[in-house]
Amino acid sequence: MATTMETATIPSALDGPHDGAYRAPAIGMNGVVSAAHGLAATAGLRILIEGGNAVDAAVAVGAALSVVEPFMSGLGGGGGFMLIHEGASGKIWGLDYIGLTPAAADPSVFSDCEDIASDIRSSTVPGTLGGWLAALERFGTMDRAAVFRPAIELAERGWPITPFAAQILAENASRLSVHASSAATYLPTGRPPVAGEAVPQTALARTYRELVEGGAPTFYRGEIGTRIARAVQSAGGWLTEEDLAQFEPRWVEPLAVDYRGHRVHASPPPSTGFQYLESLKILEPFDLPALGHNSAEYLHLLLETIKLASADRTCHAREARPTLVALLSDAYAADRRRLIDRGRAAPSEGERYMAHKRDEVPPGDPSRYARDHTTHFEVADRLGNVVAVTQSNGAPFGNGFVAGDTGIPMNNFLYWTDLDPESPNYLRPHAKRESAMSPCIVTRDGRPVLGIGTPGSFGILQTTLQMLLNSLDFGMHVQAAIEAPRVRAFERTLVDVESRIPPETRADLAARGHEIRLLAPWTWRVGGGHAVALNPATGVLVGGADPRRDGQSVAW
Repeated sequence: MATTMETATIPSALDGPHDGAYRAPAIGMNGVVSAAHGLAATAGLRILIEGGNAVDAAVAVGAALSVVEPFMSGLGGGGGFMLIHEGASGKIWGLDYIGLTPAAADPSVFSDCEDIASDIRSSTVPGTLGGWLAALERFGTMDRAAVFRPAIELAERGWPITPFAAQILAENASRLSVHASSAATYLPTGRPPVAGEAVPQTALARTYRELVEGGAPTFYRGEIGTRIARAVQSAGGWLTEEDLAQFEPRWVEPLAVDYRGHRVHASPPPSTGFQYLESLKILEPFDLPALGHNSAEYLHLLLETIKLASADRTCHAREARPTLVALLSDAYAADRRRLIDRGRAAPSEGERYMAHKRDEVPPGDPSRYARDHTTHFEVADRLGNVVAVTQSNGAPFGNGFVAGDTGIPMNNFLYWTDLDPESPNYLRPHAKRESAMSPCIVTRDGRPVLGIGTPGSFGILQTTLQMLLNSLDFGMHVQAAIEAPRVRAFERTLVDVESRIPPETRADLAARGHEIRLLAPWTWRVGGGHAVALNPATGVLVGGADPRRDGQSVAW
């Protein structure tokens, strides 16, 4: 039974004035939006007020984020995943809009994954727009002109630079200055814009207007796609018009597990959200509240569980659905649970695939049980529709290249593939890469109670787990669940720890063999979570957003 807010004890690291949080959650009855920028959240709320539903609003949020958070996602992004709880039917739908690698992709030209990051050849087919429009066509109620209007207005008026955005621009100025199109878009005065400035994006506004008129065909098989492909190829990239023309988003069946009376849903592969689903199953028999939130005993158990699930993720992400169902079974979780040493940290291969070493946590064999298998935003409306979306450019501003006169920065999703042919995530032509992006929707008795997720590369799978546990086990409301200090496991026994976790806890973890790397008290390096919660009994909607980035929640 999950702890309730009436009985939960808020730890000292969560002693803010709003039931443990420093920032008040957004609370309303008609709709709530949580996104990585206040203006994008407001764009979604505007659509809800104008009569749109949660899907209409989610597309408006995504389009606005392309303007005000262009370093994290946009029209040139490699795509993402969307979960939709349809209020009318009670069904949860998954949408996979990850773009394929170019047909010309050749892993032999790279000697190291780091070589790929800023290379023009790192772009996969941009899937983001195709995903938005597929969702809008199936579940939306408004036309493209209405949904894209807030983004167009923002682009024409100018992108208002926040302190966080100014930092990102300063850190990436040298990459952006390599290409004239990128420098003209993001460094128009020859230097990184500073907080308080506004940078118009007239080319992007013009592209959005063309999309309003022509829809997906003009992007994937028409004029915009032609200009993108020609710009990429002229700079030495692989992407072609044929690659773009073959893109199709896919409707998929989510994976789900039962956890303490809840049903937790995640996107199926190529999303690797099954890692945190497996983690929940391993942790389920433990009385986590009795251990104490973020105590050394709790964090050690959490970290050792993450290592086990991460080892399975790097090995089994390409397996067929029956194997994944087996991996999420109670019997398999029990097998994995037995490997946890409650007093000593085990070495891990880390977040990315590496040839397995004898002393590291090994992957399991779920096939034995198969007989019996980096932006995120949320919207909920009064009709019971909930939309959870995670999508990305791959890295800040992708590979740093703006495609000609389109105003669109291109992704570098190939950076997140592997160059070892033994890896399940090996860089292959015309293939989908694995992705840690994994939005989550939680239901209870068939009704949605929580939508939650985060950006953060492979850390998504650890941060989402911690936020879920904060909510489902420790009874925190969504804002407190997001604000709570986090940890993140890396290779061997290395662990990143936000310094709000007390020194005595860190010392205890070190005594158990964890190598502690201390982070700032609040840092975007452990994600930027967003969530919405729904109370089926009262109809109240609550939104939470991460202060580690520019996140904001709004409601009405």
